[in-house]
Amino acid sequence: MVGSRERDQCLQGRASGKSGTRFRNARVGPSSRDIGPGDSRAFGGNQGLERKENETMTPFAIAGIQMYVNALQPNTEGMLHRLDILMARFPWTQMVLFSELAPLGPLHRFALPLDNEHVAQFQAAARRHNVWLIPGSMFEKTADGRVFNTSVVIAPDGSIVSTYRKMFPFRPYEADVEAGTEFCIFDVPEVGRFGLSICYDIWFPETTRQLTSAGVEVLLHPVLTGTTDRDAELAIARATAAQFQCYVFDVNGLGAGGNGRSCVIDPAATVLHQAAGQEDMFPIEVDLDMVRRQRETGIKGLGQVLKSFRDRSAEFTVYDRTSGADAYLGSLGPLAMPTQGTRAGLGVDVRDFAFESMPKRAPGDILGKSPSIRERN
Repeated sequence: MVGSRERDQCLQGRASGKSGTRFRNARVGPSSRDIGPGDSRAFGGNQGLERKENETMTPFAIAGIQMYVNALQPNTEGMLHRLDILMARFPWTQMVLFSELAPLGPLHRFALPLDNEHVAQFQAAARRHNVWLIPGSMFEKTADGRVFNTSVVIAPDGSIVSTYRKMFPFRPYEADVEAGTEFCIFDVPEVGRFGLSICYDIWFPETTRQLTSAGVEVLLHPVLTGTTDRDAELAIARATAAQFQCYVFDVNGLGAGGNGRSCVIDPAATVLHQAAGQEDMFPIEVDLDMVRRQRETGIKGLGQVLKSFRDRSAEFTVYDRTSGADAYLGSLGPLAMPTQGTRAGLGVDVRDFAFESMPKRAPGDILGKSPSIRERN
């Protein structure tokens, strides 16, 4: 079961991205209060991320399960059945990821407190199979009646080491779902660092930027997409892997859980697996040495993206909400459901907003014109 104490054990940071962001080490087994510095049972920080010279790669196999999701009844029994099949067929699997909202379906009227029998069954299954288990997500109902889209990360001993509340509910379609504000990062001992985002989160690269800037090497991304924008989402998943030099495990559902086409992408943006529109289970062994190598030397010896961002000269004033750099966004109107025949946006002239916050120019200057050689000299 999960409660406030377990939630506090998550690796979390504030979504603001300010310098005060903190991450706490996820753990398996004894509490940090029970172990002293240097105890081999403790892990976190950069432990497991640094490999001794001449030490061989630690193999780690992650499986996605793309399955049919029912909207009107729990899917937990079906998920556990497929997990049993996966582990019988591919017993070398070490982590399993299901799709967004797989256990209880996509209707938030079925939201439950996170301390529930479904989570308990997943904990027991993780212990039985000795695997890391992320059973997609479920709508969580809090004591004050709010609803979040929440994932749990379960360790092989059945303990919950992290939880994550989706930061970007699919608004306005999910107008009644609250947004989370804390990131989820956890370490697998002697393997590497993992991060979690849910579906629409990936459309906002700032979320992945925060995770990879803290060392995340594998992005676990449960999805529920059954709409015509799945092609765009797949393009974003591939771009995310390249931009942030990480693995992306993007697992969608079927039926009420999506239109499938789950994918696994490596840090060079190579698609390692692309599911179709039927049930699928796909274990993939990741090579985190590839992540570390490419972050040092670049993708195919070319772009060193994370280091280039670290060494940037520019600061992005758009993230300062008091700067006025995002004045145009105010012209877009409320985040609301489109109506039949709406003409929203058709009467807006972008020129009224685009340059309000740009530096003033001298009379006669042409906006956007580069200075001539004579002007520079």
